[in-house]
Amino acid sequence: MIDAIATVSISGTLEDKLRAAAAAGFTAVEIFDQDFLASDLTARQVRALMDDLGLACVLYQPFRDLEGMPEPQRTRAFQRIEQKFQVMQVLGCDRILLCTNCSPLASPDEDRMVADLRDLGDLAARYGVTVGYEALAWARHIFDHRDAWRIVQKVDHPNIGILLDSFHSLSRGIPIESLREIRPEKIVFVQLADAPILSMDLLYWSRHFRNLPGQGGFDLTGYVGELFRLGYEGPLSLEIFNDRFRANSALMVAQDGLRSLTAIRDAAARSIGAPVTMPPPAQIDHVEFVEFAVDEADREPLEALLRSAGFAPAGSHRDKAVDLWCNGAARFVLNFEQEGFAHAYRLTHGTSICAIGLAVADQAATIARARALGITEHPTDIPAMPALRGVAGSLVYVLDSADVAGVWDGEFDTIDAGSPGAAVGVTGIDHLAAVVHNDEFLSWQLYWRVLFDVRVQQPQDVIDPNGLVQSQAIQNPSGTFRLTLNSTDARGALSARFLSHSFGAGFQHIALAVADMTQAARALDARGLPRLPVPENYQDDAEVRFALSPEQSDAARRFDIMLDEDAEGGRYAQLYSRAFARTFFFEYVERVGYDGYGAPNAPIRLAAQSRFRPLTEAD
Repeated sequence: MIDAIATVSISGTLEDKLRAAAAAGFTAVEIFDQDFLASDLTARQVRALMDDLGLACVLYQPFRDLEGMPEPQRTRAFQRIEQKFQVMQVLGCDRILLCTNCSPLASPDEDRMVADLRDLGDLAARYGVTVGYEALAWARHIFDHRDAWRIVQKVDHPNIGILLDSFHSLSRGIPIESLREIRPEKIVFVQLADAPILSMDLLYWSRHFRNLPGQGGFDLTGYVGELFRLGYEGPLSLEIFNDRFRANSALMVAQDGLRSLTAIRDAAARSIGAPVTMPPPAQIDHVEFVEFAVDEADREPLEALLRSAGFAPAGSHRDKAVDLWCNGAARFVLNFEQEGFAHAYRLTHGTSICAIGLAVADQAATIARARALGITEHPTDIPAMPALRGVAGSLVYVLDSADVAGVWDGEFDTIDAGSPGAAVGVTGIDHLAAVVHNDEFLSWQLYWRVLFDVRVQQPQDVIDPNGLVQSQAIQNPSGTFRLTLNSTDARGALSARFLSHSFGAGFQHIALAVADMTQAARALDARGLPRLPVPENYQDDAEVRFALSPEQSDAARRFDIMLDEDAEGGRYAQLYSRAFARTFFFEYVERVGYDGYGAPNAPIRLAAQSRFRPLTEAD
């Protein structure tokens, strides 16, 4: 089966788009009519370029407003589509997309539509072209693929078939099972697009918010699974209209596109019990460690912060300038090496989080799936810890859960940290939060959603004092791995300042799980953790909103604890450290039957953070 991408899906000139598609690994494209019209290359020159790049044009699209038109519009439409057939002959393309009519002049008379499409079929046959009739979700009369299929059956012409587009079907809530009524040999082409679930004008939704499979909320697995069940073996192609993609790197979007098609084929095949060619999405057990690339000048203040945060040195690497610090089940690796990945990362981003280590159920299968998805591996000299490149250049180490203990024992000498001080009671890393550029926001989501067995929560809009932040939470089914992605267009927002200061996207904060927030807060206070102050106005409201006892309210005020509660009564307690060098900070959380991230408190936290300079600057 062929994977293809429509040139409208990526940015640049037609030449740029074709080169990006080929560089990403595509062998087939749809040429969008306006891309061709705007190009100064002739059809022969475009064909020569595609031949050089190893690309085939498998669809020319779209053609609009033909069936059911009055004269003289009908004659003009037939003359114009014949000219397209002539262009297609030069391009080596034998399929064209015909949208159902949107013109206010179009007749609702199906007999006229059928007659026009039969005449079109005769014309297409002379050029060796097959027409795919696509039901546009906002068309004037035919906006449901079931109706388009009924008309195609009435036309009964070998050169007229149906073209299916997942957006037009799923945005209208048309049952996926209705695809079973279509004869697979009459499916000319299939276009795929995901999208967030929104309530708005269908045309505007389609033109601005489509995204790649695995980046939205549509059931594309079920949709493609039904097509496979039918026996469809033709192209699967991406037709994406998205404002982010139009401003993005064409190569990045094309690479993500091929990855998304690979993943959706795998998921659809699994859904119907068909053979597959790669391991299933990897199961994450937990975050095993977080690695910091540390400038030597920052060693002392960072170690001071870690001690106040409840961490203590636990190991020293036998061969490298790398230390291990622990707090309960949470592990931090501090890398001071003067060469290698962490050193290069530090030169660009300063002292910051450069990598994370994930414990997975099957390390070998995880790496095999990553390879199948085209995710780049990074060389590592620790065989038990293969590394994958993340979206923005950080690393994801993959450890087999069964061998985790052996990694630490084999690489580090144990350090006696002496008196541990007040115990914070950290049970592990609850979640990580990354700040990403707007144009990488969907790419980050795709990376996690196609490689690992994770789910997404409903996106959240978070109010920063200086703008709006979009946040997307991702987690595994058991909740032992959680990640939030945050992006913004507001240049004054904290997230944007992090991106500017750190010269790129990355992990900004680490949330540590504790069993008892009040006990943890007392221990952190005794250790001198620089906390983020919470306003009394918030505490006054929280006392009443959550019906706090005097003791609970006193603890919340004294230790700057914030609270949230869900509809089922699950409760969330959280407190924050001050930021270190504008690059990262810690959060401590206690969950009691609660699955969120304290979203109502985010504006309070962001406002508080905007009032304070980082710990390495003078107060």
